[in-house]
Amino acid sequence: MNSAVKIERGYRPRILGRVTTMHAGFYSENYDFGRDFETKVASEMAQFLSRVDRPMNEVWAAMCDDEIVGSISIDGEDLGNEIAHLRWFVMDDQARGTGAGRRLLNSALQFADDQGFRETHLWTFKGLDAARRLYEQTDFALVHEAAGKQWGNEVMEQKFIRKVA
Repeated sequence: MNSAVKIERGYRPRILGRVTTMHAGFYSENYDFGRDFETKVASEMAQFLSRVDRPMNEVWAAMCDDEIVGSISIDGEDLGNEIAHLRWFVMDDQARGTGAGRRLLNSALQFADDQGFRETHLWTFKGLDAARRLYEQTDFALVHEAAGKQWGNEVMEQKFIRKVA
């Protein structure tokens, strides 16, 4: 599938629903996240997409046969202080392990660098080992870890930061 997956930049119809569906499916099956998580993803991404056409914001989709099989976003406005917020990084089951996630992440980080952000921040939680490996391979460092319930169920929340050299 890797050669068939194309990384495409910019908003496209159905991206909000598809990203929400991929997040809800994966996290409900694997972490028992429910309504609180799904509505948080949908509402925050919808708010972001209303301003995605501004220069410091962008969304990418991994596309296979005209279907969205992955996505990632850089929100350049919500944190302020020249800090990019990496958000909604998700891959469909069929696309995991193909390298498409790495390509999405690299596209987002290149955008953040090109826009002149001094740091990129992301929030995740302990146990997402494949994603963590990608983050650490692209110079993110774990800076904070604490139990929390921002996604509905208690998990060990983690904050990673990537500083521009």
